[in-house]
Amino acid sequence: MASADLAQSIGRELPYLRRYARALTGSQSAGDNYAAATLEAILSDRSVLDGDDDTRLGLFRAFHAIWQSSGQPVAETDQTTREQRAQDHLRRLTPNSREALLLRTIEELRYDQIARIMQVDQGEAEELVQIALNEMSSALRGKVMVIEDEMIIAMDLKGIVQAMGHSVTGVARTHRQAIDLAGKDRPDLILADIQLADGSSGIDAVNELLADMGDIPVIFITAFPERLLTGDRPEPAFLISKPYSEEQVRSAVSQAMFFASTEGMEA
Repeated sequence: MASADLAQSIGRELPYLRRYARALTGSQSAGDNYAAATLEAILSDRSVLDGDDDTRLGLFRAFHAIWQSSGQPVAETDQTTREQRAQDHLRRLTPNSREALLLRTIEELRYDQIARIMQVDQGEAEELVQIALNEMSSALRGKVMVIEDEMIIAMDLKGIVQAMGHSVTGVARTHRQAIDLAGKDRPDLILADIQLADGSSGIDAVNELLADMGDIPVIFITAFPERLLTGDRPEPAFLISKPYSEEQVRSAVSQAMFFASTEGMEA
């Protein structure tokens, strides 16, 4: 592939690599550091992409090699206590299990593609996904607020979250309702759509909540993920595309709760 074509192809896939990296590390800055390191490795030696005619798989495979070689987020000088505690806990999980889970649920890759990225056989990739689901959801429970104007979707999200063992503080359809609901019962996690019923912004509602309540993990659910993956402004660590699957929501909620938990990460 010519250099110009390769650069264009990588550019198309880069937002999704950054999404994966941020979900994996639980930090925008750490995730972006990994994505940048992957690009630097490719610029230094294009052979790291050899063996894959699919640019996305080659890019993710190069990322995975760097992640495996370092084992923790690179040079995080501004890491919060919560993020440091999360990383300490991550090291005690089954190796490669969260990576496999995210590739399957957030990036929607097939098991054979995950196996190529992680350089394992397909059966091991399937087993790793199940291990991750079991390990990350078994002990973490919390309160979830849903910000979603489509009631069918809101009820579906509520049912998925409750089936996981979490409680739902309520459903807000507008910016104002979200502020009022959070004021009555502080959530541990927010599930938010981007565009709300009265034309208000779910992003604005979330920003106001975070300014008032501090560090609460947020999962954005949107039909247009590329609008939040531009690199021009702070971006969510957890982002699900519509239409979503139950598996995607379960994975993202487990991930977000995992990083938000304090009691669970003390163990």
